Amino acid sequence: MKKYWTLERKVAVITGGTKGIGRAVVAQFVSLGATVITIARSREHLDRLKAEVGGSLITFEGDVSLKQDRTDFVKFINLNYPEIDIFVSNVGTNIRKKAIEYTDDEYNYIFNTNLTPGFELAKNLSPNLARAKQSSVVFVVSVAGLTHLKTGAPYGMSKAALIQLTKNLAVEWADSGIRVNAVAPWYTRTELVEKLLDDKKYLNSIISRTPLRRVAEPEEVALPVAFLCMPAASYITGQCLTVDGGFTVNGFSD
Repeated sequence: MKKYWTLERKVAVITGGTKGIGRAVVAQFVSLGATVITIARSREHLDRLKAEVGGSLITFEGDVSLKQDRTDFVKFINLNYPEIDIFVSNVGTNIRKKAIEYTDDEYNYIFNTNLTPGFELAKNLSPNLARAKQSSVVFVVSVAGLTHLKTGAPYGMSKAALIQLTKNLAVEWADSGIRVNAVAPWYTRTELVEKLLDDKKYLNSIISRTPLRRVAEPEEVALPVAFLCMPAASYITGQCLTVDGGFTVNGFSD
């Protein structure tokens, strides 16, 4: 049965692997036997990740929100790993304000970080994934792509677009043996939201809407991502798995 619950001998490309959920995904994949290639903007953070995680980890310095850096990253992968088994699109950012307050630059920044890299890298790495014959793509999205949150409309829009992309690619790429899924977390204890979670009133508001009465830890998101890339999930594609402590199914319960 072990053969279903392992990532041994798999090659995985993971974006944004030095912080938060991305770091947890990298660490989990390495521990499960995968060779991991990750890209992030800071060489210092990449070197620290390499020292802490060890294993078969390859790092690449670059900003996936920039087209030239994406192009260079794909060239690096094509040169060294013409066949890959897994692509995890994890990079994301947010600017929290009301919809009418966004500038064009802020709007474009969110979409150029959250949506465009996931689409372009998945598209450009699809030949590498197809060569593996039984491969997997996972987009790390958010429950903000499923329902309204206090996160700002462009953030939710970008995540909803990735969820729809998941469905489209799952169907388009099925004949190539590529499964495509998404994982949608609720509040998770990462650097992106640590200031919000330090606000006790705000934290209590989050917990009051969450049946499990706590926020997630990054590892609790990384494990479902890993599962979706395992042979154990070989008949799952086109799905968005919410990892939210019950938030999205919590109706009028109290």
